Amino acid sequence: MPVPDPSDDPLSRERAHLTHSRAALRSMREDVESLDIRDVTANWVNAEVLTRQIDERVKALADLSHTPLFFGRLDYLHSPGADQAEGAGGERFYIGRRHVHDADGDPMVIDWRAPVSQPFYRASKKNPLDIALRRRFGYTGGDLTAYEDEHLSDPAEAAATSKLLQQEIERPRVGPMRDIVATIQPEQDEIVRSGLGGSVCVQGGPGTGKTAVGLHRVAYLLYAHRDRLARTGTLVIGPNASFLHYIEQVLPALGELEVKQATVDDLVAHVEVRGRDEAPAAVVKGDARMAEVLRRAVRSHVTMPVEPVVVVRGSRRWRVPAYELEVIVRELLDRDIRYGAAREALPQRIAHAVLVQMERSGEAPDDRVQDAVARNPAVKAAVKSLWPPVEPAKLVLRLLSDADFLATHAEGVLTEDEQKTILWSRPVRSVKSAKWAAADAVLIDEATDLVQRTHSLGHVVLDEAQDLSPMQYRAVGRRCTTGSATVLGDLAQGTTPWATRSWEEALTHLGKGDAVVEELTAGFRVPTDVITYASRLLPHIAPGLTPVASVRENPGFFEVRPATADTSDASDTEVVAACEELLRNEGSVGLIAADARVPLLAEALAAAGLPYLGPGEETTLTTRLTLVPASLAKGLEYDYVVLDEPRAVVDGEPDERTGLRRLYVSLTRAVSGLIVTHAAPLPPQLAEGAGTL
Repeated sequence: MPVPDPSDDPLSRERAHLTHSRAALRSMREDVESLDIRDVTANWVNAEVLTRQIDERVKALADLSHTPLFFGRLDYLHSPGADQAEGAGGERFYIGRRHVHDADGDPMVIDWRAPVSQPFYRASKKNPLDIALRRRFGYTGGDLTAYEDEHLSDPAEAAATSKLLQQEIERPRVGPMRDIVATIQPEQDEIVRSGLGGSVCVQGGPGTGKTAVGLHRVAYLLYAHRDRLARTGTLVIGPNASFLHYIEQVLPALGELEVKQATVDDLVAHVEVRGRDEAPAAVVKGDARMAEVLRRAVRSHVTMPVEPVVVVRGSRRWRVPAYELEVIVRELLDRDIRYGAAREALPQRIAHAVLVQMERSGEAPDDRVQDAVARNPAVKAAVKSLWPPVEPAKLVLRLLSDADFLATHAEGVLTEDEQKTILWSRPVRSVKSAKWAAADAVLIDEATDLVQRTHSLGHVVLDEAQDLSPMQYRAVGRRCTTGSATVLGDLAQGTTPWATRSWEEALTHLGKGDAVVEELTAGFRVPTDVITYASRLLPHIAPGLTPVASVRENPGFFEVRPATADTSDASDTEVVAACEELLRNEGSVGLIAADARVPLLAEALAAAGLPYLGPGEETTLTTRLTLVPASLAKGLEYDYVVLDEPRAVVDGEPDERTGLRRLYVSLTRAVSGLIVTHAAPLPPQLAEGAGTL
């Protein structure tokens, strides 16, 4: 019997292409590592810059052994972008996370962001985009183990659901968030590939992939506008350090290493935050009206002149009268430029007035004379008197501790009650001794920008945006005044007293009122039964918002378990048992509970001998259980979740609506299964429509 030729086996051919592609990538990396820059650098500075660029290129060319080098293939009917003679054949492209070429420069893998790769995400039965065949690959670890073909010219095949796509979406999650480059859907791809010039706001419920879409948009923009963004910079802003740690590996996996990450608190860290506001005070401090109060307070330092400025140069005395100085000061105020810029311009304006007098008297002064006059002691003294320096932190300190100063600048802006709400009850001696709250730091950032312009980046991604106050939006907007933004969030998951009421309002505060608002409603992460149960809360927390419709074939595991006895011990026992049960499955397990319950559950887990991690700590194959306070659950996901005492989650917030939103977040962190355990009665909003499940 003849031995089959391995070349006749499609899977063997694809594995061979993977092997050759990995070898080509290794050669590309070796070529970069072997570069000799000694003869091409003029000085040590150039050498340092070039060395750093080479190091970054080497890192970007790393072959991650457990990450597929390519995940798809496109067979075109015709060569893309070329004028085809009749009967001309098409081309074949392998689609992956980065470009790989052979020794001759011919592509072996095409970057997923390249135009030729776009039909992998957009082609359909109705619009095949000149694609004859779309092939998806399945992997186990880094080994290619399966493939699946779609002949888009065949209606029966084109309409079939991709099994590999479903498997990739539902694949268990252990460790940090991974990219979704192999599973991007057409509606997501439209957002990912939207241009750099415009800003985009993505409203997406749990599991719709909005965070992944935002990160992949950054990767796409860096590919399409690399030189520009290399100059201006990019930034991803998340709600907390745990969230940023969870997502930090997505962009490096796509070959992008230079994107910075921060929280809003990091951006405004002008002072050490050691205090905490009560909710009413934080709401007022976060109100956009505070910007006008601060503007008035800053400008109040400017005084009108009552005396002339006399400049002595040699034997001559030049006098600028008070009325002329007042004209100069008022012109600068009317221009409404930043306080510091106007202060820097004032001595030059006064010097110019002196030079006019010099020219009238027959002298011919030049720019050097004007600069010398601007540095004259009399001019310096006048500037210090008329336009004194302002220290933003001291200004905010005075506003919050001096009732008369606040009343003067908040008149007609804040009510008397609102002023009393934000005033400190005790006097504070200095900036360093003050127990600043997070909202105070945002006020200082606003005042800092009134004095001196904040550096603007080329693109900013703002995730979990629904929890920001108007003043926080302004702080973020200052970082992209000359650039664009991608705003990601879900109005139903707003869990702060100042949570966003509408994207239109939020985008106005951000300074991006012309941003396009896109809504993602197809759920790829949360199982059908889980999202259906959680959506019972939507009429109470976000009326009118479209519920997420799960597109997963696997309905997932879902169960509500009342404790056998109405005691805390019984509830803890049920929780531990549920965790032990779910840990028998493959994947990560998250135990989410009201913050006040976390210490008790930590003791119960320790007593049962169950090791666990905290939010932000990376799960491993041996430790897959994470104990998560409900306040930190937002943005995280686990294969399985045990939710402890929903009533306690609601009661842990200052008002019921915020509590129900926190519960909605906690209910929607599961990818494959959810067990709800409770001894106390469930919130009545969850009981509504129970028969529909």
